[in-house]
Amino acid sequence: MSLKKIIILISASVFLLSTNLSAETEKDCFEKVSRGVFKFNQGFDKAILKPIASVYNKLPDPIKDGTGNFTSNIGTLLTVPNHILQGQWRLAGESSASFLINSTFGVLGFANPAAKLGLENQQEDVGQTLGAYGFSGGCYFVLPILGPTTVRDSFGMIADSFLDPFAHITIREHELLSVSGTDLDYYSVKGATAIDFRADNSANLDSLEKNSLDAYAAFKSLYLQNRAKKIGNIFSLEDEDGWSEFNK
Repeated sequence: MSLKKIIILISASVFLLSTNLSAETEKDCFEKVSRGVFKFNQGFDKAILKPIASVYNKLPDPIKDGTGNFTSNIGTLLTVPNHILQGQWRLAGESSASFLINSTFGVLGFANPAAKLGLENQQEDVGQTLGAYGFSGGCYFVLPILGPTTVRDSFGMIADSFLDPFAHITIREHELLSVSGTDLDYYSVKGATAIDFRADNSANLDSLEKNSLDAYAAFKSLYLQNRAKKIGNIFSLEDEDGWSEFNK
């Protein structure tokens, strides 16, 4: 492991250990700045992301479904090691089988035959794994473009790029097990994931912003509740509307 990676991991450990291990509510430590960033993100959404999502929603369902399946399948590469780190061996096995089946019989993941076989593919990331180990979120804040996060989840995003095989063959080593990729591949998939999510939840997001007295507080509450449910693996029928994928 390089010195740079060691420094990053040590720094992450220090910040994470500085957060309370209890389940207390995350504090909004930088609210004034975060509200400013939130307004910027709203402007970015209205000017760029929402119009693209509107066009995307007019595409034939097979194209939209294929895009969602493909990005979800790529996300499984990060999901599997996180299941293992959490000791979720059955889910790790099912996610691995899902990736293999969808990547082959599903034509690189554009189809999802694994779902028809009943294989569960519950998306996981390092932030969820840290939460499962008892780390609370710590300070809540909003990042430009990336949106709401916490100290735990922001370090989780950094760690994701070290743990995710797809990141290694694109933005990091550019090769893993004789499979290679480019930075463009990585950011294209992330961009497609964001557009697919925005399109799926267009009505929900617009309604939340329109009907909330304080949109910032509403989005904060939604994000924190969703992360808590993901960490606790708590799912209900109301998650079927797509909100379970909030900030994925």
